[in-house]
Amino acid sequence: MSDVTNQATLAELCILACSEAFRTSAEQVATGIGPVPRIGAGLARLTHSPGLMMTDGEAFLVEEPVPLGPRGDHQPRFAGYLPFSRFFDSAVWTGGRRHAMVTPTQIDRFGQTNLSQLGGTHRQPKTQMLGVRGFPGNSIYHANSMFIPAHSKRVFVEGEVDMVSSAGYNPAKRIAGGNYSGIDLRAIVTNLCVMDFGGPDNAIRVVSLHPGVTIDEVQEATGFALLDAVERETPLPGKDALDVIARLDPHNIRASVIRDNPPAVRAAP
Repeated sequence: MSDVTNQATLAELCILACSEAFRTSAEQVATGIGPVPRIGAGLARLTHSPGLMMTDGEAFLVEEPVPLGPRGDHQPRFAGYLPFSRFFDSAVWTGGRRHAMVTPTQIDRFGQTNLSQLGGTHRQPKTQMLGVRGFPGNSIYHANSMFIPAHSKRVFVEGEVDMVSSAGYNPAKRIAGGNYSGIDLRAIVTNLCVMDFGGPDNAIRVVSLHPGVTIDEVQEATGFALLDAVERETPLPGKDALDVIARLDPHNIRASVIRDNPPAVRAAP
C-alpha cells in the first residue's frame, strides 16, 4: 500500500466508491446530491465513464464537472441549456437516462426510503421533514443509488420506513399484474461499507467492507438482517483519483461530510 493511499480519508474512499456506482458505458445524466455523491459523479466522468453528463447545479449541461464551492476564475464549459422542467422531459421521463445518488433519512430492507416524516402518524408526525419531494417519480423512472455518511439503525430501520417516499423492492407492496420494471436500485455507499440489492427478493446485502470494518460491526449498526456477500475490501483511491478529487473540491468541502473525517485505513487498535 503506497504512502499516498495511506493518506486517503474516509470521505475520499467513499467518493471513489460512489464513482464506481456511477460506472457506465452509456450516455447518461449523473446527479449526485450532496458533496460526496457529486464529487463521485465528477470523478467517474473524468476517469472511467466519459459518457456521463451532468449539470452545473443550476440550468446548464456542462462538458466537465464544475468544482464545488466558490468558483473564482473557473469558467464552466457549457454544453447545453437544461432547466429543471426540460431536465425531466429529456432525462427522467424518457426512462433510463439518469442515475441519481441521494441521501434519504431512512432506508428499509428492500430499499424503500423516507425523506418526509418520522414517528407519529401521517396526519400528525412526530418530526416533519422535507416531504417526499421528487422521490416517488424518481424511484420508478431511472436508476438510483444512495450515500449514507453515518451508518446506523436510525437510518437502516427495522421493519418498514415511517413513510414510504420512494418505491423499493418490498414484495409485500407488489400487486399481481403490476409493472415494477422501472425500479432500478443500484448501490448504497456508507461510512462502513458498500451494499447492493442482490439478496433474496432484492433485499440489501453487503458486498464490500471498508478497511478495518467487520461484518459484525455493520450488522450491529443495521436494524434488519443483512446478507454477507463480501468478497473484497472497498478499494482505496490512488494518487490519480486523489488528484482529481482535489481538483473537483478545491475547498475541501468533503472533509465536513463524515464526522471527524478519519483516515480511510483504520489505525490498528
